[in-house]
This record gives sequence, C-alpha cells and structure tokens, in this order.
Amino acid sequence: MSLPNSPPELAVACSPLGDGLAAKLMAEQLSLPFLGTVRPRDVRDYPVLLFSDENGLGLQVTGKGAPGPVRAEFVTGKAGYRREHGGGTGQLIAKAVGLQKTRQALHVLDATAGLGQDAFVLASLGCKVTLFERSPVIHALLSDGLARAALNEQSAPLAARMALQPGNSIDWLGRAEKGAVDVVYLDPMFPHRDKSALVKKEMQVFRTVVGDDDDSPELLAAALAVATYRVVVKRPRKADPVSGPEPTTRTEGKSSRYDIYSIKALPGS
Repeated sequence: MSLPNSPPELAVACSPLGDGLAAKLMAEQLSLPFLGTVRPRDVRDYPVLLFSDENGLGLQVTGKGAPGPVRAEFVTGKAGYRREHGGGTGQLIAKAVGLQKTRQALHVLDATAGLGQDAFVLASLGCKVTLFERSPVIHALLSDGLARAALNEQSAPLAARMALQPGNSIDWLGRAEKGAVDVVYLDPMFPHRDKSALVKKEMQVFRTVVGDDDDSPELLAAALAVATYRVVVKRPRKADPVSGPEPTTRTEGKSSRYDIYSIKALPGS
C-alpha cells in the first residue's frame, strides 16, 4: 500500500509503549518519514503524526496543548456507549438504510468508511458491512481499530460483521455486477464554507490528511448501478445534494441529513 500524494506535513512515530517495529514498517509502506520514539508535544517539523502508543494507532496533532489522538475506536468512547445504549432501528442512519422496513440482514457497502463509526452502528443492528477507505492513512487507522475490536468480548461479534477491503470503492463498484450488495452508503467529504463546521477535532485532522472527495457524482452513479435496493448519501443538513439524479426522499436530523435513492422496495421479511 503506497501513498502517492502523501502530505509532507505527516510523519509516523511511536511512544515508548507503542509498536515501534510495526510503526517503522508502516512508514515504509506509506512512504512517510519515520521519527522513531518521540513526544508529540516536542515535534516541530510535522503538524500531524500517525502515532502508535499503548492504546493503538492514532492521528496526533503535534505541539503543546494539542488535543488527544483521533482513532478508529469501537471498544470504548462513543462507539462503546452506542453499542450498549444505542437507539436501535430508530436511529437516523438505520431509518435511511431501511432497517425498519425489513427483517432480513442487509449487506451494506460503506464506500467512504472513514473511521468506521456508521459501519459499526449498522453492524450492531445486524447488517453485514463491507468497508472501503481509499486514504491509506485512514485505512491504517481503521484496520488497527477493527483488530483491537476483534480482541474485545463485547465488540468482537460486531467487528466480525465488518470486512475492510483494500483499494478504492469506485474501482470495486465499476467491476461489480448489479445486485452485488443490498445498499450502498456514502458519506463523502465535502468542501467546507462555514468555518464553524470545523469545530470537531476529527474534521480538522481529516482535512489535513484526506482533503475533499471531488468525485462524489461519479461515486453516486457507480453506486446506483450496483445496489439492489437503495443508495444512501449522508450530507450536511443544508448542503446541496450530490450532482446527479434527485433523491427519492430524505431523512433529516439536526445537523445532517440522509438522501435516499430508492431502486426497488426492500424485502419485507
């Protein structure tokens, strides 16, 4: 796995309790500088590190006063809370995917997986989820998070329903036959025009590493050609839909919405 357009501001490092050998190998695979064992607060030449410590792999902003690392976390934090106290099929994403309308376990392709939080919710509700994340750096975080989740008694059954694939989902969709998956879920990065939308540290770090998804129309078209029942696109609540056909319907929350492109009715049972 290589990173042809690797951002020069990113390097790989580890803490004294991190896996230094694995971190060094990852740096070689991603064609990124390896700094060895460091304290992120002392690093000046790189604003962001792909950082291995005793809790796994994370994206860590450097310098004094920086927030803690961003990880793909399925055992503790928000994912752990949602696993134990989640809203079931009443959650917006569950409604958008159509889990209230069918008793069958759906195969969902999460074509823009990011840190896998939405995929984890769907897996917790019984879906089989195939994940693609084309950023090799975010893919590495996601792989680490799923590996840690597989070792935890509570999260392991859910991680087993999540299959992370290499490569770009648009390439996979271009080769797949119609009906290869039941639902395709898209959550593309989009250009920010409102600086207040950059409050979350996850988004700040993501923009440094990933940038925007400029091929969302092509991805939507490829998804519509493959999905059996529907394509679901997550958008900011006031944003324009992705260029292409008009959504069949929408499900709105306080800050985001789900544009639903129906292909045919979900099976009832």
